[in-house]
Amino acid sequence: MTPVLEFHRASRVYGQGRTEVVAMHAVSLAVDAGELVAVMGPSGSGKSTLLSMAGGLDQPTSGWVAVGGTDLASQPAASLARMRRRGVGYVFQDRNLLPQLTAAENVALPLELDGVRPRQARRQAVTALDAVGLGELADRFPDDLSGGEQQRVAVARGVVGERSLLLADEPTGSLDSLNGEAVVALLRSRCDDGVSAVMVTHDAALAAWADRVLFMRDGRLVDQAGPLPGPEVVLAEGGLR
Repeated sequence: MTPVLEFHRASRVYGQGRTEVVAMHAVSLAVDAGELVAVMGPSGSGKSTLLSMAGGLDQPTSGWVAVGGTDLASQPAASLARMRRRGVGYVFQDRNLLPQLTAAENVALPLELDGVRPRQARRQAVTALDAVGLGELADRFPDDLSGGEQQRVAVARGVVGERSLLLADEPTGSLDSLNGEAVVALLRSRCDDGVSAVMVTHDAALAAWADRVLFMRDGRLVDQAGPLPGPEVVLAEGGLR
């Protein structure tokens, strides 16, 4: 079976000569359907570069990156943009919700940008919000939601439609431990439904939800392991606060 995401000796170099910086060096990895992969490492280790290349936002200097078996570097800009709208979802630490749009409108926005009619986009958005326990709050604005609720809206936006790959860059950094673990539990549930996800995190307790943990240092993939041991998390009734 073709991996959802594949890196083959992918490197990224910025600058030349004395200003040259190797952000990522010869990384090879594969992420299969339904797999949650956590990426850990110190600041500057190449984690964000890996995510950027996984989503087609940046291109390797050498080697290649493929999503669904398609080499991203071989695709014209329009095809890459379409892939990002349809196949790849993003969840950011700062959530990036538009304050003037309701929760449902924020989730529906990528669908509408891809040409889906507003009424159909809203139906899909509400379904995605239902999946993260926020269907009843679909018409609230971000400022009327708690931090945990806002992050669940961001998760819903990341997986709405037929996304096959979810990229999460420190998605719990602004949350307390209970809400952070609840967000990762939501990502885990989406992977159990068949979505693949790559999550950058500094927290070993959150990485314990992953099927595999990759460790990066100085732009290199230095080690990987199976699931990290961690305590089971019991969420309070009502989910995230």
